Amino acid sequence: MQDLIRVMKALADPNRVKIVKMLEKKKKMCVCEIRAVLDLAQPTVSKHLKVLEDAGLIVGSKEKLWVNYRLNPAPPSPYGATMLKELGNWLNHDPQLAEVYKILPSIDRKNLCQL
Repeated sequence: MQDLIRVMKALADPNRVKIVKMLEKKKKMCVCEIRAVLDLAQPTVSKHLKVLEDAGLIVGSKEKLWVNYRLNPAPPSPYGATMLKELGNWLNHDPQLAEVYKILPSIDRKNLCQL
């Protein structure tokens, strides 16, 4: 039961659902890109990513100086796999997500992720 609760809690926050839907569209994103789209503080985005990662919904991989996040192609629980599959079909016409999808193409890592 713990796996189900962890997945459901991870998806109970609108910003985390937005992150999952963004990763569906863009395939991989770093913290600074997600932060720019959602207009949240970097620590807040990192916390959301940690919750999604702990639920097995996303995975991070280090690439040079950045950690890129993407949907987990093989979630460890059947609940996570089912929710990721179903979320692919849900909310595609949601007005909040439409705004996010409008912003996504203009996100440029080179301008956002400077050291």
